[in-house]
Amino acid sequence: MIIYPAIDIKDKSCVRLTQGSYDNVTIYEKDPVKVALKWESMGAKILHLVDLDGARDGKRINESIVRDIVNNVKIPIQIGGGIRDTEGVELYLNMGVSQVIIGTAAIKNPSWLKEMIERYNDKIVVSIDAKNGLIATDGWESISNKKALDYIKELKDLGLGRIVYTDIEKDGMLEGPNFSIYEALQGEVDIEVIASGGVTTMTDINRLKDIGLYGAIIGKALYDGKLNLEEVLK
Repeated sequence: MIIYPAIDIKDKSCVRLTQGSYDNVTIYEKDPVKVALKWESMGAKILHLVDLDGARDGKRINESIVRDIVNNVKIPIQIGGGIRDTEGVELYLNMGVSQVIIGTAAIKNPSWLKEMIERYNDKIVVSIDAKNGLIATDGWESISNKKALDYIKELKDLGLGRIVYTDIEKDGMLEGPNFSIYEALQGEVDIEVIASGGVTTMTDINRLKDIGLYGAIIGKALYDGKLNLEEVLK
């Protein structure tokens, strides 16, 4: 199972939100490049970046920060947040990002998503952000009436190979992931799943690994010192 240290960027700083609330922000570091270099030095094989401003506003507000990280680390990077058109996908891939994560636009424009999957294959990942099993969009500020599991089956039919699934209610709470949804996904959909939200202990990580997930994103637990990246990777 691949471990993805998370770097969430807001106002050009490395932050964490609690349950996706933009009103509940903790700033951990003013220089996200420094954080990226730290995770790389501790053995990270890939980084998970999110432009939180972009996710909410639909604009690539922290593009320059992402470019600085790409230019300073040697490991692959996946980036999500505010990528809602072909220009955005191409910009990040041409910049040197390995994988582009599409969220809101994937739901609102499935025909465009299909085109991106056909054109870029495994460089496209879709972010599934859910609350009570329903899809959230626009930086988690809007909840749709679409069931996450049904939507993931639709994505598989479009040819998508990998998703990031975040349970918003678990995100930033340090209470453990929603294991039942990951077990359901593994049982019902043949797609690579990266777990996000609530990963707090080695027990959490081992259980996700036993379920058979492709990867796990770790955020707040690393920043608060509840998990040590070197120990996790070992």
